Amino acid sequence: MPIFSSRPVPAVHTLRVLAHLLRYPDAELRAHLGELSEALHAERALGASRLAELDALLLRLGSLDPLRVESDYVELFDRGHSTSLHLFEHVHGDSRDRGPAMIDLIQTYEQAGLLLGDDELPDHLPVLLEFASTQPTPQAREFLGEIAHIVRVIFSALLKRHSPYASVLAAVLDLAGEKAEPVPVAADPELDESWAEPEAFDGCSSAGQAKPGAAQPIRIVKTSPSTVQGASA
Repeated sequence: MPIFSSRPVPAVHTLRVLAHLLRYPDAELRAHLGELSEALHAERALGASRLAELDALLLRLGSLDPLRVESDYVELFDRGHSTSLHLFEHVHGDSRDRGPAMIDLIQTYEQAGLLLGDDELPDHLPVLLEFASTQPTPQAREFLGEIAHIVRVIFSALLKRHSPYASVLAAVLDLAGEKAEPVPVAADPELDESWAEPEAFDGCSSAGQAKPGAAQPIRIVKTSPSTVQGASA
């Protein structure tokens, strides 16, 4: 069982390892699996059981046929809404609110002196974890706490698919001071349904954007260090 503490534990290297594990498992990543494991165990920001789960994932990535590892990743993270690693897809879907939320997050990174690559989107979870790794330990935990409700949804969807990648999302929740407990996850729409046009004047039907009169989703925005609130342990 993970050990939860009211005091955040330094996890710079652990956050960066988790970010790498959620990226496309190409040959370069697989060549450094041993180093990733060493970094996790050296920092020991996670409990023994979580480290064992991550070791199992690292072993799987290094022992299976590379083509299968890569195709499994694409099938898991790029072809399903519930397991998408783009956090604003879970909050805003394809609604017009997603653009301003992206801009807010980019400004958060720029204020910290970080610039995104041309092929990176700011709401991609690996990018968020890399950003968190650059912050002081208390602020990093608070930042992870702000996105924990979305991480929990992805974690739950991965558990539902019996994916070993669930251990990575569970580790993120551990570092946020949250328990990795599953929540109900809606089934992904069929392909034909996802391409269907919404009825005119029927409100926004995109996932994450409620109709008029209904509760609207939360947008993650930058707040000052004095006002950011973390997740409960």
